[in-house]
Formats: sequence, C-alpha cells, structure tokens
Amino acid sequence: MNTKYLDLLAQKYDSEEKVVTEIINLEAILNLPKGTEHFVSDLHGEYQAFQHVLRNGSGRVKEKIRDIFNGVIFEKEINDLATLVYYPEEKLKLMINEFDNEQELNQWYKEIIERMIKVISYSSSKYTRSKLRKALPDQFAYIIEELLYKTDESANKEQYYTKMVQQIISLGQADKLITGLAYSTQRLVVDHLHVVGDIYDRGPEPDKIMEALINYHSVDIQWGNHDALWIGAFAGSKVCLANIIRICARYDNLDIIEDVYGINLRPLLNLAEKYYEDNPAFRPKVHSDKMTTDHEKIQITKIHQAISMIQFKLESPIIKRRPNFNMSERLLLEKIDYDKNEITIHGKTYPLENACFATINPEQPDQLLEEEQQVIDKLLFSIQHSEKLARHMKFLMKKGSLYLKYNGNLLIHGCIPLDENEKMEKMVIEGKTYAGRDLLDVFEHYLRHAFAYPEETDDLATDMVWYLWTGEYSSLFGKRAMTTFERYFISDKETHKEKKNPYYYLRENEETCRRILKDFDLNPDQGHIINGHTPVKEIEGENPIKANGKMIVIDGGFSKAYQSKTGIAGYTLLYNSYGMQLVAHQHFNSKEEVLMNGTDVLSVKRLVDKELERKKVSETNVGEELLQELSLLNSLMEYRYMN
Repeated sequence: MNTKYLDLLAQKYDSEEKVVTEIINLEAILNLPKGTEHFVSDLHGEYQAFQHVLRNGSGRVKEKIRDIFNGVIFEKEINDLATLVYYPEEKLKLMINEFDNEQELNQWYKEIIERMIKVISYSSSKYTRSKLRKALPDQFAYIIEELLYKTDESANKEQYYTKMVQQIISLGQADKLITGLAYSTQRLVVDHLHVVGDIYDRGPEPDKIMEALINYHSVDIQWGNHDALWIGAFAGSKVCLANIIRICARYDNLDIIEDVYGINLRPLLNLAEKYYEDNPAFRPKVHSDKMTTDHEKIQITKIHQAISMIQFKLESPIIKRRPNFNMSERLLLEKIDYDKNEITIHGKTYPLENACFATINPEQPDQLLEEEQQVIDKLLFSIQHSEKLARHMKFLMKKGSLYLKYNGNLLIHGCIPLDENEKMEKMVIEGKTYAGRDLLDVFEHYLRHAFAYPEETDDLATDMVWYLWTGEYSSLFGKRAMTTFERYFISDKETHKEKKNPYYYLRENEETCRRILKDFDLNPDQGHIINGHTPVKEIEGENPIKANGKMIVIDGGFSKAYQSKTGIAGYTLLYNSYGMQLVAHQHFNSKEEVLMNGTDVLSVKRLVDKELERKKVSETNVGEELLQELSLLNSLMEYRYMN
C-alpha cells in the first residue's frame, strides 16, 4: 500500500476512534438490503408520462401505502394519499377546498402528516439514518426526525409531539411539510434510476426529461441511437445536425430546436421557401394537442424537404472517405436518373414520387449549394453555442455510456452485433479488428473523442458518431441499412424494409444471452441483459421476457407514435432485494385525470426473477466500492494505529 496515500487518508480519519467508527459503519451498511433500482427506456420526449412513472416509482409508492394502510383506511383514501405523494402541490389545493371550516382542515392536516410520517418510516426502513437525513427537506429535517423516531413506550413526550404538529399547522407550514414529505417519499422508494436510452426525438419535451434527470438523486444513462445523434450534432457532425432537425420537422417538434435551445431556423426557412413547395411526403406528423396552422404546416413541410436534401448530400462524402463503413450502396443521389425521375437500386428501377431535387446538380449530386453550406454552418455554430443544450449534452456524457454492467446485469440500449451463426460480428477500424465488447468500447472511445474535440468536424471520431446512428455494425442501430430516402420517395414498401441484425431473433435463445453475459465478464447464472430500442408488440402477443428470463426488453412504447403497434405505453423494470418485476403501463392521459380520480397507469406486474435469499448491499456495485473503502481503512489501522 502506498504510504503517501495512507498519509492523505489519515488527514480525514485523524484518530483511531474515527477509523473504527467508519469501519463499523461500512460493515453494517454492507448487510442492509439492496436498494430498489428503477429501469426505464425509450422515453422519446414524452415528459408527462415519464414524470408520472418517476413520481409513482412504477407503482412502488402505492404498494407501500397499501402495505401500511390496507384495511385501515378506505380505498379512496389510499388513492388520495398516493396522489398526494405524486403531485403534492396540486393535490393539496384540491383537498383543502373540500373543507368548510378551519377546525376540520386542521384535523385533516394532523391525520395526513401522521400518515405521511408512517409512509416515510416504512419507505426508509432499509436505509441508514444518515441516508434518510439526506432525503429529507432541509427546513424540516429536525422536526421530521423527531416525529419519525418517537415511541409510545411512555407518555413523557406525548404533549411534545402533539404541540410540534399543532405549531406546524398554526404557523401555516403544513403544506410545505407535506410537500417535503411527498418528495422525500418519492426519493426513498427508488434508490437508483437507469435510463436505457433514447431520451430524445419524436415526443415534444425531451428537454424537460433532461432537467428532471439532472435534478434526480441517483441516475445513469445508456445512450440510445437518438441520444448519440444529438451528441454528434453538438460535437460538430453536420450530418447528425441535419438528422435531428429533419426528425423534429417530421414530428412537428421544431420548437425544441428554436424555442427551447435557441437555434435560429430563419436562414433554413428562407432557403426552404426559395426552393421547395408543399409536398405530401414531407408533411409533419402533427400532435393532436398542438395547434399548428395550415400555414405553419406548409412552412414545416418546406423546412423538412430542405434539411432532408442537405442530409442526403452530407452523407455521401462520409461514405466515400470511409470505405470500411461498407455503405457505398447508400450513395442514392448518384443512382437517380434525374431526366426520367427514377432510381435503380439492387438492379431494379423504381419511379420516384414527391421528388424535391431543385437544389441537386445531376453532375455532382452531393455538392451543397453555397446557400445550403451557409445554412448548415450557421446552424452548427448556433447549436454549439446553445448554453442549455451544452448543459444537457454534458450531463448525457457525464452520466452516460454505451453499456453498463450494474449489479450483475448488462444494460444496453440496442444490441451486440451478431451474425447468423451467433458469432460476434467484426468491424475493421484503422487496421484493427473489433467485435463484441471490444467493438462497443471503441465506439464509445470515438464518441467521447468527438465530444471532447468539437472543432474537428470531419475526422474519424465525428464520422463514427454518425455511423452509430446508421451503420450496419452499430450496436445502437442494429439494422443492415436505414431506408429514410426510400420511405420518402418510393411507393414500393419492399424498399422500406430495414433488415434487423440477427441479434434480435437470437436473443430469444438462452445460450446466446449467456454467452454475451460471459463476454462482458458477468455471471450467466445470475445476470440478465436489459434492452430497449425495439418496441415490444404486446398487442400481438410478444413477450418482453425472453430467453428463459435472461433477456428483458423494456421498450413498450412510451412514444405515442408506437402505441398503436405495441398496445401499451411502455414497460419499466423494478429490481429490489427480493427480485425483479416488470411493469406494463397503459396510456397516460393527463396529470389532471390522476389528480381527480386517483388513477394510475399500471397494468399487471410480472415476476422476472426472485432471489432465493434477500440480496444485500454487499452483493452490489455500491457494495464493491464500500469493500474497497474498508480495505483501505483496515490498511490505515495497521499502518497508523496498530504498530
């Protein structure tokens, strides 16, 4: 052991008593039950549904309330108490209005505070007092602790506790206390949150999801393909930037670009107005709850065409300078007969519909007009100088990774690229061959390099981020080719199909999953692979629990765009000391409906795995860190205090 390091450690623990106390504390913590992990995936900007799932802990809040009060209070009171925990400010206003006089209201306050204290006590039962204290609102921490640890063994302090609650009410602090208790309960019910990819695109409020995650007490993120696209745009990839604007136009979400992140779209609109007309293939998918005028729809349609053509042009140079990407067949602008308005793909010729090639030079189809170059340059400057976007992207990088090994499980948004023979697919990068875990590690290396050096806009790292979005060996894309062009311009739907990586049917096989877990140095007997990315079509009978429980797919359709196909509104996963439960969610209508009716958006919970013995902190990632601390403290004892 390095004696200089131990000397530094001794500055913090400067007496034998302090070292002994910390050793005792850590040893005790290792024997506590593990905290509850909460897994969500493919949020796609659906903030309202996400924040409800976050507040109710995928049903854990109401479960705990029911454990305490079932048979003691009425079902309506259980629902009201649960809703009060989810939305304390709004629910308090509604409930307070039900009382005719102050005496009745004060009696209700007293009952609610007592019930909330019981919920806090039950929710914190497997945590240390120190951890509980950190979860309590600062201004009421002392009072709550006094109320939490009161005993009924004698009447000596009965008036003390009674007076404390009375004073809270008479001083007008009851609402603040109840609100603080509600948010503390939310925090205690879930110890750690995993977001298994795709925060961005399609839905209207990814920025609010990012703000919620930044303020969450404990979270990690596994990047999805849409997240990588936004990271790439901020890191200097113009083609990634064109993609995010195109997707926002397609889903009528350009206000995220312009209003939320402050990116000026006026130069793009001017270009679009000059060269493009209304076009049915590029009309936006308008939200039912969004008031978009006909004029605005036409403007979005024109912007959609302008940025799509810029995107297709920007793809070509990357494909040409990166032959190892194996994407030459995607040089579609060069395969078009512009006189006949048709394209030949794989030896077959197709007519082009809804063409919008006004800015194309048939002799050099991938050449940007000077105006287009100026527009994309201005957009890139704006996006890299957006303070809010910078904060969100830095958080994504700080808390994110392509995959995560956590408490024996492998969390990954997309796939481990496999061939039909169940072998890890290989990709040659800079003369070296990578596959499996090594391939994912090198992908992450390039993504982080691109983010660290945003001024290098045409280097391999920046190109590799775009490859993660669309490449055949990308762990985030997981398909052989992206048929965006065909979907816009060719009516034959056979050309629209995107062949999935064999991983997506091989993951039904338990042995395949076990081999992947081994490749990541995880125990295949105890571990699971937790996936997002591909919506589970429960409406067609698809099971999200695959490979005899080794594979769990939790993308069930948070995105409203998918819910007609999935039949539900998303899966979430809970993993506590007793085992794993998968939760299916029904469509979330509104917060107002929850407030008025006390309804939740949950359906049947399914047991994935049950622990034979209750899992302890010592068996977790946190436990590994605590064991390392213990080893250092024991070394310090031997070095300083036992010689």
